Amino acid sequence: MMIGIEPGTYDVHEDVHKITDYRCVSRDMQHTSMEPRLYLHVDMNCFYAQVEQLCYNLYGMPLYVGGWYKPDGTPRGIVATSSYEARAFGVKTGMSAYEAEKICPYLVGVQADYKKYEGMSRLVREVLQGFAMDVEKYSMDEYFIDINFLKDASRAVLEDYAHRLKHKLYDELHLVCSIGIARSKTYAKLASDLRKPRGITIVYDEEDAAELIYPLPLDEVWGIGNRRYAKLRKEGLITIADGLERGYPLFQKQFGEYFGKIVYEMIAGKDRARVLTEESPPPELLNYMHTFSDWTKNPDKVEGEIMKGIQQLCYRMRGYGVKADKYFCYLRVQDQKWSGDKFRFNTAGRTNLDDYIYRACMKQARPRMARLLANGFALRGVGLGTLELDRSHQQELFFSENKKMRQFYLAQDAINNEYGKGTIQKASMKYGVEGKTHFLERS
Repeated sequence: MMIGIEPGTYDVHEDVHKITDYRCVSRDMQHTSMEPRLYLHVDMNCFYAQVEQLCYNLYGMPLYVGGWYKPDGTPRGIVATSSYEARAFGVKTGMSAYEAEKICPYLVGVQADYKKYEGMSRLVREVLQGFAMDVEKYSMDEYFIDINFLKDASRAVLEDYAHRLKHKLYDELHLVCSIGIARSKTYAKLASDLRKPRGITIVYDEEDAAELIYPLPLDEVWGIGNRRYAKLRKEGLITIADGLERGYPLFQKQFGEYFGKIVYEMIAGKDRARVLTEESPPPELLNYMHTFSDWTKNPDKVEGEIMKGIQQLCYRMRGYGVKADKYFCYLRVQDQKWSGDKFRFNTAGRTNLDDYIYRACMKQARPRMARLLANGFALRGVGLGTLELDRSHQQELFFSENKKMRQFYLAQDAINNEYGKGTIQKASMKYGVEGKTHFLERS
């Protein structure tokens, strides 16, 4: 007889540092009413760099996060973010640490410490929850607040509210931020980006939107990446104003009836997305991406990295109570002209257990890695994700998960949720690509 195991409370946001899902476009994440609403977006400016400046008393110093040093002092790794002082010298995210320190010889480089940033992020959220009931942690350094209780307030009242919030964050945590306020989440997020650092931007009415938002390029909007923007440019659409002028039928033609209309509503500032609290439904898709500190030609070590990604992916799926049977894997290579090999794979049925997904993935990944290595490529990173999620919990006719295996993972989750992730893990998790900028779970 199987004994039910209570796995405890899952932290599905821990170690997730890059949001890749469009959480405003899903139908079940929007308000059903068309009533005007008011949102506030908080962007903690250069958050990782700020935290490091605070911890080491390096205010005013050009600093970057993400690198490490060889024994001879040579900088290695990639710039994850940098302070505004460093950016003034041309240091940019994604730049090699070696190149960054050539640009600015007295640049300070520190390794990323996501546990530290997560701790500061929790403190930020505690401050914000003193200002409103509904606070969404969009990422470690971005938050949305539902301030609909101020939707009829004057501009002066909104400015005072934003100033008080900003000063409270500085007084309590010595951190600075930018704030955007608007009638949609999309416009609030765009607004917070306009006056960095420490700025407050309020899109109060149509005149504000015409002056501040409409001139922005369309690829500033959620869901419009490089490929979609290229399609829109071919149609003569460059700015948000261009999109508004042409109307939603063009977007439906390019991106489908439903998604095209949603994208247009975001462009027009008419999206009705809810501020998602901890109890909010899961995102449409889940994925994991990790770039190694250095390249490798050892396929066994890459398998260890894939296992790490699958563990986080499955943990989050179990936390959200969802499963999947269609996935993708991405093998990134060290090459200037070609990014790598991306493929799809299926499990025998819907599951969120590591073993099923790992076996299905490696069946295709091993021969693909062998071909890449045989052709002289080195491997630089891995990516994994779901192609669709199932929330129905319906039993399948030709597949059922092994009950003992499910009990094992629930017991593992229970211990890790109680004592910290990584308390219990498979031995294969210790096998991976060496490097000083690798962290166990990243998304």
